[in-house]
Amino acid sequence: MEEQREDFRAAAKNKIDIKSLDDQLQKLLEKVRIIEEKKKEKETVYEWEIDPEKLVLEKAFAHGTFATVYRGLYNGQQVAVKVLELGEEGERRRAEFQREVSVWYKLDHPNITKCIGATTQIGISPLNNSDCVITEYLCGGTLKSYLIKHRKRKLSFETVLQLALDVARGLRYLHSKNIVHRDVKTENLILDKHGKVKIADFGVARLQASNLSEMTGNTGTPGYMAPEVLESKPYDKKCDVYSFGICLWEIFCCRMPYANYAFSELTSGVVYKDLRLEIPKGCPRSLAKVMKRCWDAEPSKRPEMEEVVTMLEGIDVSKKPLGCFCFFMPNTK
Repeated sequence: MEEQREDFRAAAKNKIDIKSLDDQLQKLLEKVRIIEEKKKEKETVYEWEIDPEKLVLEKAFAHGTFATVYRGLYNGQQVAVKVLELGEEGERRRAEFQREVSVWYKLDHPNITKCIGATTQIGISPLNNSDCVITEYLCGGTLKSYLIKHRKRKLSFETVLQLALDVARGLRYLHSKNIVHRDVKTENLILDKHGKVKIADFGVARLQASNLSEMTGNTGTPGYMAPEVLESKPYDKKCDVYSFGICLWEIFCCRMPYANYAFSELTSGVVYKDLRLEIPKGCPRSLAKVMKRCWDAEPSKRPEMEEVVTMLEGIDVSKKPLGCFCFFMPNTK
């Protein structure tokens, strides 16, 4: 009897724990799945990937918080190379970079800076394995710099309208693709050798979400940001329309918007006190009307960019043959 008990205990000891083995197998399969996914990610070839061996970097000419822009050559073509500085949040910024390029690469319009491609393996010391995006090189500089040069003499009304139409047509195209730029400002508008304006820097651009509550957060530059964006409320492409209204004022006046305001003062003024830029006396009513409609506090009352283009095209340049007379404009504060 005792021997039978011993045999039973030995059999119980040696009994296979099916549940434990099943759990171990599931963990192993999960590890294999993760490894395969990472391997697939590394092997993925994006349509926008360029051959880093054909890229030659030259002098840096612009610096941002998370990127440096260089002049360079790709396949013998002069290009601008934006090199991303990943920092501590490398994975998140790399994902943002891939989103930027994916949006930008597919765009094709005369008022949008052409994205030639990108790479995550630049292979040039000391920038080894940095992410970079390659675009056409535009020699005219930023619209902001151009306007600063004309602070005293101002621009002809014809030039004002042409610059404004370039920006408006570029935004109309983006919105037709359901893309919200989210950081429209004269610093992100570049001139080519013929003086044509092209929209650049899609670092914060994104496809408009079908559920607008998904699109929130302070994204952009304070002086150009719509009230709903400053308040971190849901927003849509109408935030770009607001920013365009500010740019239009800046193009007309050749002055920096809200130059004398601190951030907190500007934010509370725009959101709670309906603070807006003062339109100079010399501004034609037709142009002033576009500005006011674009920066309306209520997004639904702002026009679509299609309508903005139509309004600008309908302005008679001959009625304003001289400069913009911005020297009559009082201070914005």
